[in-house]
Amino acid sequence: MATQDAKPKLPRAHTDEGLRTEREKSDQEYAQRQSAIEDGSDAAIDKAREQADEALQAARDTADAREARNKAPMERESLDQERAHEDATLQGERDTADAELRDEREERMLALAALLYLERAETDLRLSGERAYSDEALATRDHFMGMVSHDLRTLLGGIALQAALLKRDATEDEAGRKATQAADKIQRFTARMNRLIGDLVDVASIEAGHIRVTPALQDTTALVKDSFEAFQPLAAAHGLTLDVEVRGNTLMAKFDHERVLQVLANLLSNAIKFTPGGGRISLRVERVDPDVRFSVADTGPGLPSHQLEVVFDRFWQARSEDRRGLGLGLYISRGIVEAHGGRIWAESKPDQGSTFLFTLPGAPASAT
Repeated sequence: MATQDAKPKLPRAHTDEGLRTEREKSDQEYAQRQSAIEDGSDAAIDKAREQADEALQAARDTADAREARNKAPMERESLDQERAHEDATLQGERDTADAELRDEREERMLALAALLYLERAETDLRLSGERAYSDEALATRDHFMGMVSHDLRTLLGGIALQAALLKRDATEDEAGRKATQAADKIQRFTARMNRLIGDLVDVASIEAGHIRVTPALQDTTALVKDSFEAFQPLAAAHGLTLDVEVRGNTLMAKFDHERVLQVLANLLSNAIKFTPGGGRISLRVERVDPDVRFSVADTGPGLPSHQLEVVFDRFWQARSEDRRGLGLGLYISRGIVEAHGGRIWAESKPDQGSTFLFTLPGAPASAT
């Protein structure tokens, strides 16, 4: 059984991609602007030369008309040779000016490229330093969170144990019943605190890019059964119907049982929380080659289309006044599913319920 670290796309990967995109966009815009400037400059030069040629030709035509009657053929031939020499000299000067202009442009482009390279190298150096500092801060945070979460869970375990002892030793009179009720509340609160600590640790792991999963080839039907048994009483307590459908006799996939159970728990908890009494929640699992697909559908209020992506963001809340959680469940679920090589998404329309779906890589046919 192999343990693997997830490799989600880290924020720095988005930063690098955005930086590359901006640099490419800037280079393209500069090249287009520079090309437009050069084309305009060339057009102005060509127009000026054309006007000069027209003026020269007009002057020559006027001179020819005046002197045509007074010049002998030999003088005319000499004049033509002189003009041809002048035209060749003018064309040579223009060719020289064009070559100098090309050389000047090439030198300017080389100088700009060198300046741009130095500027980007300095940017990359500063970014590297900031990342090194950020990595050190993240490592310190992870170490601190590991120690704190361990100590907090130890204390919570002690509190839960003492609550269990209070319940065991409670008498049958009114005082004993009150003590039992208080102990039940303590146990519920400690369980919620323990889950919150686990969520915060998972979020830190996802952001650091190394949430750990231990996938193994197994039947998904056992996973669905565990989820149903855990949440059917809670759904019934809220006046909801929870039904399960497994489309297939054996649906093998490679996954971490506890981690995917955590995903289903998040989806089912949300469905129960947002579905009014008398509603229905459906848990489905089926093969959609080459994957195994899970879905949790409810008859709740649904979601508008613009929220179908943001629901998986960290700390997102369906209602700003809702404080029954920190909005980490779907974010963590996405990290776990992606760590398995699957994907998770939502489908919904307002007033028509919501369906949350995710896939896990299915086992090859030979393995089933």
